[in-house]
Amino acid sequence: MKLNDSFSRRNFLKSLGYGAGALALAPALNAFSQGLPADKKLGIALVGLGGYAGGQLAPALQQTTNCYLAGIVTGTPSKADEWSKKYNIPEKNIYNYANFDSIKDNPAIDIVYIVLPVALHKEFTIRAAKAGKHVICEKPMALNAADCTEMIEACKKANRMLSIGYRLHFEPHNQEVMRLGQQKVLGKVTAIDTANGFVYGGDPNAWRLKKVLSGGGALMDMGVYSIQGSRYSVGKEPLYVTATEEKTKPDLFKDVDETIFWELEFPDGLKAKGRSSYNNNWGYLKVTAEKGNFELQPAFGYGGIHGSTSAGPMNFPQVNQQALQMDDFARCVINKKPTIVPGEEGRKDMLVIDAIYRSIASGKREKIG
Repeated sequence: MKLNDSFSRRNFLKSLGYGAGALALAPALNAFSQGLPADKKLGIALVGLGGYAGGQLAPALQQTTNCYLAGIVTGTPSKADEWSKKYNIPEKNIYNYANFDSIKDNPAIDIVYIVLPVALHKEFTIRAAKAGKHVICEKPMALNAADCTEMIEACKKANRMLSIGYRLHFEPHNQEVMRLGQQKVLGKVTAIDTANGFVYGGDPNAWRLKKVLSGGGALMDMGVYSIQGSRYSVGKEPLYVTATEEKTKPDLFKDVDETIFWELEFPDGLKAKGRSSYNNNWGYLKVTAEKGNFELQPAFGYGGIHGSTSAGPMNFPQVNQQALQMDDFARCVINKKPTIVPGEEGRKDMLVIDAIYRSIASGKREKIG
């Protein structure tokens, strides 16, 4: 989404309410013990200082061992002043949306983490790659799978790494689900039921409720976790989807989806039921296998995740998912090894989301991809 030069990004974002707002356990838990010397840590710049950047990422960067908060990009001068003082960020590492491209001349910043409305993910990922920076892009990756492809190609052309903010790949309960399902520890998976959502009570003018910025409603924001959960529970890609939509608050959700139900069909006949909502407090992942079952509830939050199997509870610690995620990417950059959550992973989810929206529009079963 290219913004008109006569209307600054700062005003654009402000006017639309911006600011509301993996199989093995050992590698993730060892992240904190594999730190680098202070002068070798990679610098991360956060692009967009909304609720997630301020409430989760910045605090997590105080706990990382391989990277640190080196810079910020914001269109709000007051935020720049506040963050500069709070996190001791030098003025030379503070950018706005207009002068962002000059970040290429700053060797203190190695990685750019994009935490903007979804419609801006493609533009700033491509700009960051052209500026020679590695990129972490928050989920959902883009407005559609075609945009994801452009982002992936731009990073490859610039020889920069691209990762998507899938923090749960570094969370031990979700990692255990991956292990149990993909390795068929309890036999072949025979059914999946998963849902994610909350009762939206925020600003009715927030960017999340504007399709031009968000690309959609609860499916894009919350459903992506359920789609991910279904996919990583078996380590396979679904082929078809059938979906329906429910809207009980059309005035509030006039521009985006409120609640969506879908069924994914996998190659071996497995069917996974999924739900997303801005009007229901959901957050679980339930998997049935031939010799037992396992589930997470809550499944997708920043903490407080609880898991169990038919043999009893999962006994894993709560971790700082974002710190583990960013430390892992920093190690990938340093060691020139692939990230387990690359741009291709984000594109796979968007292929499913695109097909879900097509199914709702057509009223038919749709092929994914």
